[in-house]
Amino acid sequence: MEIIDIKNNIEKILDDNKAQNITCIDLKNKSYIADYMVIASGTSSRHLQALSEILVAQLKKLGIDDCSIEGKDSNDWKLVDTQDVIVHIFHPKKREFYDLEKMWSEEIPKEKAMI
Repeated sequence: MEIIDIKNNIEKILDDNKAQNITCIDLKNKSYIADYMVIASGTSSRHLQALSEILVAQLKKLGIDDCSIEGKDSNDWKLVDTQDVIVHIFHPKKREFYDLEKMWSEEIPKEKAMI
């Protein structure tokens, strides 16, 4: 499966499961950690947990087995790492605090891209 297809499937799964304010950031010229970062909000700690678990289960059905969830004990943030796409699922207040969209919005020349 192409990376763009993985990203599109992630966005659809999140949307189908009522994630809010889904945003995608292209990291190809900014970092070597992944090609895309998807950021979404959940409505409660239970919703965040459900979104992360559903996402991993649905991706496994699509043949993407090497996903992991970070922040299992956190009530306001989850990270799903699919290798090529990193997914942050935040409680809205925590998302506003970290403001990853602003942090990653600046264009960085490829030769200065972060690892």
